[in-house]
Amino acid sequence: MTETARSETPAPQVSPNNPCPFLRALVAGNYVGGHIVPLPELTETIGRATGKTGWSGFVARAKIFVVAQGANGFGPVSQLRSLFRGAILDELRNGPLDKHGAGSRILDQHAAVHESEIERLASYGSDHARPDGGVERGLSASQIKTFMAENFQRDASEHSSSWTILHYYYRVLMLGEWPVLLDIMGKGEGKDRYLSVDEVRTLFVERRFPDRIIALLNS
Repeated sequence: MTETARSETPAPQVSPNNPCPFLRALVAGNYVGGHIVPLPELTETIGRATGKTGWSGFVARAKIFVVAQGANGFGPVSQLRSLFRGAILDELRNGPLDKHGAGSRILDQHAAVHESEIERLASYGSDHARPDGGVERGLSASQIKTFMAENFQRDASEHSSSWTILHYYYRVLMLGEWPVLLDIMGKGEGKDRYLSVDEVRTLFVERRFPDRIIALLNS
């Protein structure tokens, strides 16, 4: 879809059954549809947002494709449906990528945003120097790692009586959330790269990307 066609077409309503903040922003911005999105289209759209080209861009897109193909289920029927029809974004809730409260809990099961959980996220961060001057609250890679570990322990303590290997699966899923957001939306380079809390809030609450990501999506 061209930029003109995208801007003239009403954006689809974001379903509460789409629990991924990044995908919710893509739908709200009318970069992809809100129901079934062909895997090549979804892969290329997210791939543009990464800003990666060449070999690193190819690897990033390959990973995106694999994750998208399994988003609605790992069974043979789900896999074939995803491969030939696409990912069903408004049926991701309770799917294989849903962490069921083992994550940040910023977005609940009804797609309501909890400001207290955003503040909790901020408490794990520190002030970082903005590339364009000034400072802002953000989380580095090591701070994000601590945040995810605490999320895991929170879920473990609340479900100690029913603790199963499934919860360790949720821990693996966490690696595809905040570290990926840091990779795509982070500011700075190397060990100085950080994820802005204000931009996280905008992503969850307003379902909107920073201008630099929008520029990549529109490229």
